[in-house]
Amino acid sequence: MYLKRYTVAAFIWIGLVGWYVYAYVTQTTMKMDFFGIPLPSISVAVWVILPLVVLYIGSALHMAIYSTIGSFRLRKYNKDYEKLIDEIADTYLGKKERHYIFKTERYRLLGTLLENSVIYPKGELKGRINNEKLEKVLDVIETIKRGDVADLKRFNLRMDNELVIQNTRNMFKKGMLKAEDILSNKEKYDEKLRKEVYVEYIKTAPLANIEKYKEYLTKETLSSVIARINADENGLYIPTESLVSLIESVELNKKDFIKISMQLADVHMVPEERIKLFELLSESNEDAIDAYIFTLYDLGMNSIADAILDNSQKDEYQNFKAYRTLRESGKNFTIDIFV
Repeated sequence: MYLKRYTVAAFIWIGLVGWYVYAYVTQTTMKMDFFGIPLPSISVAVWVILPLVVLYIGSALHMAIYSTIGSFRLRKYNKDYEKLIDEIADTYLGKKERHYIFKTERYRLLGTLLENSVIYPKGELKGRINNEKLEKVLDVIETIKRGDVADLKRFNLRMDNELVIQNTRNMFKKGMLKAEDILSNKEKYDEKLRKEVYVEYIKTAPLANIEKYKEYLTKETLSSVIARINADENGLYIPTESLVSLIESVELNKKDFIKISMQLADVHMVPEERIKLFELLSESNEDAIDAYIFTLYDLGMNSIADAILDNSQKDEYQNFKAYRTLRESGKNFTIDIFV
């Protein structure tokens, strides 16, 4: 644009100078030799404007070169701006593996800060940003936040991405996905989501399916399964061997085993089955022995419990030994306060 204006102005100026010399100074012609080569006779006015033409050509080339350099520099800024928009979008989407290479120093600084930051849109931004790419990202985020389902395929997000997890969670709540679809597909759905779904699934699932996905069992979900034993609604019968298998699939400590025994008492598990359960558990896990002794005393099987204590080390099971001593001296206490 500026080169065009300069060219027009330069030719007008050259033309005026040539016209002035020809009209008011001289109309004669001159003949010159160039390195011994005779040149045709040319008007003095032409010889006068010839240096101006050369000056114009040189200055125009100078302007063109720097304009081209400026254009390349501006193109770098424009490309970096687009990359920055992409990185902001990826940051909003929660992508962890984002990395962009910027060619300009200012955008390189902003890019580095974004790459090492976690940013999430706060408040209503939709309609306030004049950028189509960011508007689409914000629209997806708002859709998922309000509990609806969005199409995330175009963003190529990983299965452990929080937006993907929440979007799948929304699909599950709306009945668009079944629990077994999620639990059976480890490659597609994140473990965190599968465990969440399992929490709801075990509330009504049959025993065979609970056992099928028992890898997702936790202390909390195990408690939910036990609560269904002899329940009026969604009741569940669990054979002793199956219950042993379920309990052994969860990492438990001594107190956890005792809590399970207490819960089994609350659901009115058959005493013989309860004793058999902890007998089996104690054979493979020493941490279950305390719960076995507790169960025996709780069910009045004092002689068996006493025999275990008699065969134990002096510093073992001090709480149960204290209970036995008080009981033998005629003091009546419940076993619960000793665990």
